[in-house]
Amino acid sequence: MAKTVDMPENKKPPKWRVRHRNRCHRCGRARAFLRKFDLCRICFRNLALRGDIPGVIKSSW
Repeated sequence: MAKTVDMPENKKPPKWRVRHRNRCHRCGRARAFLRKFDLCRICFRNLALRGDIPGVIKSSW
């Protein structure tokens, strides 16, 4: 079954620009979105821990 994000009606631009919602490019999650990376927090964390995002390291103090 396809995700609701992948449905064709969700691909077209919104009727009004105000209704645009940033979504993660990997999973489609709308909340906890990081604009700089175009990812949600969960996908960002997974990619950062694997070292797939250049320049991002886990902090420790």
